[in-house]
Amino acid sequence: MTPMRSAATIAGFMSRPPEPSPSLPSERLRVGDCLVDVPLREILAPGARRPRRITPKAMGVLLSLVEHQGRVVSRDALLAEVWPDTLPTNDVITQAITQLRKAFDDERGNPRYIETIAKNGYRLLTPVTWLDAVVSAGATARSERNDRARHDAVLVDPSRTTAEHPSFPGPEREDAVAAIPLVAAPSARGAWSSILGAIVAVAVLVGAIVLWSMLRAPAPAPQDARANSAMALPSERPYRLITSMPGFELAPTLSPDASMVAYVAIPERARATAIMVQTTDQTQPRALSHPSGAAEDSAPAWSPDGRSIAFLRVEPGAACRIMVIAANGGAEREVGTCDHRSPPSFDWTPDSHGLVFGSMPTALGVVGMRQLDLASGEWTALNYRRGRADLDTAPRYSPDGRWIAFVRNAPLGDFWRVPAEGGEAERLTELRADVRGWDWLPDGSGLLFGRAIDGDIRMYRLDFDSGRISDTGIADAQNPVAARTRPAAVFVQRKPYFGLYRVAVPEHSGGLVHVVEPLFASSARDVLPSVAPDSRQLVFVSDRSGSNGLWWADLQRPESLRMIAGVQPATRYVSSWSADARSVLVSGRDRAGRPVVHEVVPSSGRVSQLDLPLSEPVQALYLPDPSRILVLAGAGDGHLRLHLFDRRQSPMRPLATIDDVSQVQLDPAGQRVLFTRPTRSGLWQADLALSPGSVRELNAEEPISDRYRLWAVAGDGQVRYLEQLQTCAARLRRIDLGDAPAAPPLCLDQSRRAAVNGFSVSPRGDAVYVALVEWDGADIGYMDLLQAPKTEVPGWFK
Repeated sequence: MTPMRSAATIAGFMSRPPEPSPSLPSERLRVGDCLVDVPLREILAPGARRPRRITPKAMGVLLSLVEHQGRVVSRDALLAEVWPDTLPTNDVITQAITQLRKAFDDERGNPRYIETIAKNGYRLLTPVTWLDAVVSAGATARSERNDRARHDAVLVDPSRTTAEHPSFPGPEREDAVAAIPLVAAPSARGAWSSILGAIVAVAVLVGAIVLWSMLRAPAPAPQDARANSAMALPSERPYRLITSMPGFELAPTLSPDASMVAYVAIPERARATAIMVQTTDQTQPRALSHPSGAAEDSAPAWSPDGRSIAFLRVEPGAACRIMVIAANGGAEREVGTCDHRSPPSFDWTPDSHGLVFGSMPTALGVVGMRQLDLASGEWTALNYRRGRADLDTAPRYSPDGRWIAFVRNAPLGDFWRVPAEGGEAERLTELRADVRGWDWLPDGSGLLFGRAIDGDIRMYRLDFDSGRISDTGIADAQNPVAARTRPAAVFVQRKPYFGLYRVAVPEHSGGLVHVVEPLFASSARDVLPSVAPDSRQLVFVSDRSGSNGLWWADLQRPESLRMIAGVQPATRYVSSWSADARSVLVSGRDRAGRPVVHEVVPSSGRVSQLDLPLSEPVQALYLPDPSRILVLAGAGDGHLRLHLFDRRQSPMRPLATIDDVSQVQLDPAGQRVLFTRPTRSGLWQADLALSPGSVRELNAEEPISDRYRLWAVAGDGQVRYLEQLQTCAARLRRIDLGDAPAAPPLCLDQSRRAAVNGFSVSPRGDAVYVALVEWDGADIGYMDLLQAPKTEVPGWFK
């Protein structure tokens, strides 16, 4: 299984959406022309391609407005009902209302759904009808039911841990749904006598109905078409969610017969991640492993014989251990060690007697795939051909045991395979993709895998015989794992949302306590903030318009926020500003989907495309000399190479290169470039000419290789690094370069993690601009693999 790189990322995150409460009148309701699914927290507006998912708090606000439909609900009342026992600001209500208006496709200036009553509150304007259920005799308790639904939203209160769930797009619904009117009834929180009277009345009514039905003629009456259509809503979802723990669940693995699933989660009253086990019928999970101290468990893998589960136990900054435990519980056994800076990926051998590992760093450099014999503890290298810089991860034996398939050179990776006994490696795909987990289909006919493309993650299926790669139709799905003896699979469904924040650094602010200041209200995914050298301008990537776009703002005038047209940005690297703060380089794609570098002038909105003699640019940087530019680009088979160009010619003239680079940043104070490598942890430097003799290692430990984008350079040359711990989900500190006194770390947020694709530091080093998670969560989905997907994706199969 692909390891979960830092299990501390789970700490403090919120629970999954509450299960549908049987006490609500129904799971679905119609609000005006929109359909609302309460348990899924989805709103489908007319003409929308698919539903929009809202946060638990926004659903709590909506239910409160529904309960008081047509009447004004004050902001104080909403705070008391939806955010009880907390001290949130009024901004939380504004954000919830904004999200609801977006979901309803409503306009604040000309509202059709939610009206703002100045200095008072809000009012729901449109009629409401509940669907899918006949209102029961308990309709008088509807107020209590809505209170219960809002209480469920409190269980995932962002003001308590400052984080919430992801938004998982659901299935499109095109079938007409006939409404069943909701019977109006007064709210009752009555005395015991009233309750007892209601029970007796219901019992008498039921008895009378039963007697009448027994005396009635046997011929059945035709069913009401409206009720029939409302009760027979078809489900287009080809899967079901099977986990229900608070928090979220990652890295699933299936028992061979698909009856059980193990995954990574934080047990109740615990702070560290452990391996959890439950049935795939959504039963209560139990903790299988029990880490202690700062250690956390991750990456479970179920053995082919069904008897054991292997996993990793990582103590950040200290140790990495390979563990095995019986699938039904018992003593944990350490079978090997690994590098805590780069936890390995692995899978079982077909006989369940050993484990096969992907590339691992050693004192002699990166080694290829190896096998660990569990009985003897001996390591054996797999004899196959690979380049010295090739990074082969996520190995999996085929169901018949003849092949080992793996991903080579992520994040521009492809699938390869090699005979199980070793030999020549064969390339299977032309993806050049950020693969998010994969597995063989149970019959060995193909592969199932997740892929991230510019922030969107979907699951695909590769068929060997036809050479087709098909979209499964499941959005936000990753880390699929198939059963060995049954056509079934599990996967993670996850989509975090982020907001942008400015954090003052105390050492540059007179020793004051740091302040985390939100920049722009959003219910979308805002990432990759890049502050300009003038400290006034900021660009970032956001899908607040419906798809990823490049946004710009003058930080002194928040109302200036706007999207720059003509740019389809990528979501892998922070954009680079010119020294005069007039233009910015943005990696992205052209209209044909080809990787390009855009040069953008925010003041005028002018966008041009650099004429590069490269096919896969992924990052670009300005240099102090405006005639020169740095470009990081693919160099074939997933490798990355840093290029120096003279941009006075077209196409640009290459001047120098450095191989094996994963990210590069400019240190203007030191007149040098700093970079990381994909195959090992650490930080390197080179001069601005990329002279071979200037390349040297500055730090051998940090950044760790799988957090290669979570560092940034301040104007004074100091390197800031973001890490995640059990005690602090987003901690900022300096990387020691041996040229400055040590400074204490700064916890930006104890429970909200930072986005993993980058941040920026102000030129003076007095502030950090970072994307922190607004709501996050993940659930395990279960699906049958009986039907092949219908949507083919051309051009990915070799």
